[in-house]
Amino acid sequence: MTMRILCVDDDPNILQGIRRQFRKTFSIETAGGGAEGLELIATKGPFAVVASDMRMPGMDGIQFLKAVREQAPDTTRIMLTGNADQQTAIDAVNEGQIFRFLTKPCPPESLAAALTDGVKQYQLMMAERELLEETLRGSVKVLTDVLALANPTAFGQASRVRRIVQGLGKQMNVDDTWQYEVAAMLSQIGCVTLPSDTLERWYRGERLSPEEAGMVDGHPTVGRDLVAKIPRLEDVAEIIGHQHTQFASGGSNGTETGTEIPLGARILSVALDFDVLAWRGLSEPDAIVALREQARKYDPEVFGALEELVGFEEACVPREVGLKDLTTQMILAEDVRTVDGTLLVGKGQEVTTSIRQRLLNFARNGRLKESARVLVRDVLRHTEAACSAK
Repeated sequence: MTMRILCVDDDPNILQGIRRQFRKTFSIETAGGGAEGLELIATKGPFAVVASDMRMPGMDGIQFLKAVREQAPDTTRIMLTGNADQQTAIDAVNEGQIFRFLTKPCPPESLAAALTDGVKQYQLMMAERELLEETLRGSVKVLTDVLALANPTAFGQASRVRRIVQGLGKQMNVDDTWQYEVAAMLSQIGCVTLPSDTLERWYRGERLSPEEAGMVDGHPTVGRDLVAKIPRLEDVAEIIGHQHTQFASGGSNGTETGTEIPLGARILSVALDFDVLAWRGLSEPDAIVALREQARKYDPEVFGALEELVGFEEACVPREVGLKDLTTQMILAEDVRTVDGTLLVGKGQEVTTSIRQRLLNFARNGRLKESARVLVRDVLRHTEAACSAK
């Protein structure tokens, strides 16, 4: 694929010469100034390389390349200038973080070499980003699969809470909720250290021994420490670590209170407590009333969004389906247990390919009946949270 280059200069003759010289090598776009260049990046980007003159009216090259770095951080930036003083070079490197600094007039072969190296740098950045993103997705999937196998109760809550968090993000008009949703999915990873029966008893609201209560209280710290080791999930780890931090009074995981607590943690806190009450059998209105009695624990804005969120009805039709007919559009309407009572998958959990295969394997061994009760979404008016909580 031909790499796209943007050249910015207020001299039309220079731009015409660059287009003519590199028309067979690169796909060249040109702009007569910084404002026009930024507009092209917004409308026709991304570009592999942006090469800019230094002295231009209105917005000079340093200001322009600094704006390019903010708008398109992966694009390789090159500066050309006829005023090659030391301060200009220092400012270009510090503010624009340029890849190459060339003096004008620049020999065609030097410019060609710089553009070629700039393209290679861009390709390297993209390859590293793709590798990191694939590694990140794979790491999250492995952790969630391990949690599903080690503690189905905890994974069931994580799946349900992710949908609530997703709905709250939409309700609050949060632009990018991927970190919050990942935090929800990994919020219970620390529960791999807890006995399953202890966690089930805590969900049911039964009395725990001091040792058991300490283990439950400590799982966010365990989860935070595990997730913090994964690149790019440092913020997610902090959300997980603060999931029990109270809005008004803080908590054992830190001294932060109020808006000092990460927004994702404030959303997760409400979602987790609401889910526990719904799992115990409370209706949505009753769960809201119960949470309102301890409202100081929650961010008022987030709690208000939850009240609005659960006010929407969703048509969720319970249905008995064969295990072979399970699809990822279904949510389990009840716990799935083996014939001897062992919990395999928790109520409210979304069906995944690995979960379906696991249930089929148990059924082949005669340890599980051949069907499951699920919720099928006929009408999606607002959010999946209402369906999963019923």
